[in-house]
Amino acid sequence: MEPKKQFSSWYFLIIFWVIVIFQSLIAQDSMISLPYSEFKTLLKAGKVKEITIEEQLISGTLNGNGVNGLVAKETADHIKQLGAGEHPFSTIRVTDPALMQDLEVAKVRYSGKADNKWVSTILSWVLPGVIFVVIWLFVMNRTGTTGGLMSIGKSKAKVYMAKETSVTFDDVAGIDEAKDELMQVVEFLKSPERYRRLGGKIPKGVLIVGAPGTGKTLLAKAVAGEAGVPFFSISGSEFVEMFVGVGAARVRDLFEQAEQRAPCIIFIDELDALGKARGMSGISGNDEREQTLNQLLVQMDGFDTNKGVIIMAATNRPEILDPALLRPGRFDRHVAIDRPDLVGREKILHVHCKHVTLAPSVELTAIAARTPGFAGADLANLVNEAALHAARVGKDAVDMTDFDEAIDRVVGGLEKKNRIMNPREKETVAYHEAGHALVAEMRPNADRVGKISIIPRGIAALGYTQQIPTEERYLLKKSELLDRIDVLLAGRVAEELVFGDVSTGAQNDLQRATDMARHMITRYGMSETLGLATFEEPRTSAFLDVPMSQQPPSYSERTAQVIDDEISKLLAKAHERVELTLQANRASLEALAKLLLEKEVVDRVTLEGLLSTHDLQPVEHSK
Repeated sequence: MEPKKQFSSWYFLIIFWVIVIFQSLIAQDSMISLPYSEFKTLLKAGKVKEITIEEQLISGTLNGNGVNGLVAKETADHIKQLGAGEHPFSTIRVTDPALMQDLEVAKVRYSGKADNKWVSTILSWVLPGVIFVVIWLFVMNRTGTTGGLMSIGKSKAKVYMAKETSVTFDDVAGIDEAKDELMQVVEFLKSPERYRRLGGKIPKGVLIVGAPGTGKTLLAKAVAGEAGVPFFSISGSEFVEMFVGVGAARVRDLFEQAEQRAPCIIFIDELDALGKARGMSGISGNDEREQTLNQLLVQMDGFDTNKGVIIMAATNRPEILDPALLRPGRFDRHVAIDRPDLVGREKILHVHCKHVTLAPSVELTAIAARTPGFAGADLANLVNEAALHAARVGKDAVDMTDFDEAIDRVVGGLEKKNRIMNPREKETVAYHEAGHALVAEMRPNADRVGKISIIPRGIAALGYTQQIPTEERYLLKKSELLDRIDVLLAGRVAEELVFGDVSTGAQNDLQRATDMARHMITRYGMSETLGLATFEEPRTSAFLDVPMSQQPPSYSERTAQVIDDEISKLLAKAHERVELTLQANRASLEALAKLLLEKEVVDRVTLEGLLSTHDLQPVEHSK
C-alpha cells in the first residue's frame, strides 16, 4: 500500500503544477499588456470602455477595432490574433495627475480596488511555509523509520522472528562438536529456570571463530531457530559511521530493542570490524570505533542475562580482538569451527543435495574424498555448480560427470576452450604433468593421483594433476613431507630430462616446494645442522592465510645463512631423487605423456591400466 500512496502524491503535485502553468499561459495569451503611453493614446481615441484602478495596476477592456496606427505593431498584431470585439488589457500605473480629467473627458467608467493585505501576506509567507511542511512530511514518509537523519542513531540490525529464521540444527552438518556446545545455549533460552535453581548464571556471550565459509552465521541462526526466539543480526561494520557518537548510540538502541523482545539472540557478524584491540593503531580517526567498542563493553556488563538476551558473535580473526571482549563475563564461551573432515564433508553434501535431483550413480562418499580442505560454503558451491552443469547440457539428473566437472571448475578454474597452445607447449605441459603423476604413484607417502589434465583452466593453469588423499591426516612426518616435495619438483625435472631445457610453468610448484622446505627447517626442527630450534617467520592469522605483521627476524645473519643453505641442500637432494626416479622409468614417462597428448584427460582407471603394462623401477636413495 505504501508505494501506491507515494505515487498518488507525485501525481497530485504534477497535475497541480500543470494546471497552474496552463492557466498562466492562457491568461498571458488572452490579456493584452499595454505600455502606459499606448493606454493614454487609446483612451483619447475612445477605444477604452472601462477600467479598474489599483495601487500598482490599471486593468480594463478596450475595443480592438481600428487600433492600427495607435499602438505599436507587436500590440496591434496581438489584438488582431484575438479577433474583433472587446478584449481585456492591463498596464502598469504611473503617477499621472491628469488621468482623472482624461477619463472624464473620454466618458470612461472607472472604479478603484483596494489590495487585501491579509491575502498577500498569506500568499507570500504562509503558503510557502505550508508547502515546505508538506514536502518535509512527504520526504520523511518515504524514508520511513529506518532512513533519514532522524534515525541515524537507530540500530540497523535485521530482526528475524522465530518463523522467519526457519533454520535448525538439521540444516547444519559436519560440525557436531560445535552443535553440541551450542545446544546448551538453546536449553538456556528454553528452560532457564533449570539452571537458575542451582545458582548458575546463563553465559552472556558466545564467540564463534573459524575459517571463512565454515558455517558460523548459519550456526547462530540455527540456535535462534531451535530456541524459537527473535534473532537480531547485524555486522560489526554497521555500527561505525563518520558521525561521532553514532556507533555508541546504535549499540544502546540495539540492546534496548533486544530487552524489549527478550528472550532473544543478538548476533554480531565480523566482530573484528568493531572489536579490534584498542591502541593497535595510533591514528586518531579510530577514536570513534573505540568509543563504540567501549559502549559495547559497558552494555555487556550492564544487562541482565536472566532476561534471556544472549549475545553471539562470529569472526575469523580472533587474535586481533580486544582482550576485554574475551574475558569471562563478556564472551564467556568460545566455539571453534574447523574445516570438516571426510565424514563431515559427506554429511554436508547430504544436506545440500536434499533439493537436488541426483542420479543413482552419484557417490557422495567419493566426492567428499576428492574435496579435502573444502569448507561448507565450498561444498554448497560445488553442488550448485554440478546442478548448473547438468541443466546446461539438458540432463534429467545430476550424475558423477557433473560433479567431476564442478570439482575441476572449483579447484582449477573455468576451462579455457579458446586458449590454443602450440604443439611444442602442449608437449611440454604433457611431460610436466606426467612427471608429477609418475612420481606421486612411486612415492609411498604421497597421495594417489585421481586425474591428470592438460586442458588450460583458470588464469594461468595450463594443466594439473589432481591427487586424492587416502585418509584424513592431521600430522605429517618428515618422510611424508619429503615425498610431497618430490612430487612438486617432478614436473620441472621431467622437462629438464626430456627437453634439456626448463619453462616458466613450474613457478607455482617451486614456490610451494620452497615454502614447505622452509617450514621444515624453521618451524618443525627437521634440520640436523640447526637442531631442535625453531626460527619463526612473521605470524599469520589463525584462520586466514595472511601475515599478521612484518617483524624483523629474531636470529642472527649467520643463522639466516645457515637456514638458506639447509633449504638449498634439501631441495637439491629432492631434485636428485626425482631425477633418478624419472631416468629409471623413462619409458613409463614417455607412455603417459603420449596418452595425455592423445586424450588430454587421464582418469585414475586409465592411469592404473597404463602403469600395469610397465614395470616401474623403484630407485634406492637416501633422504
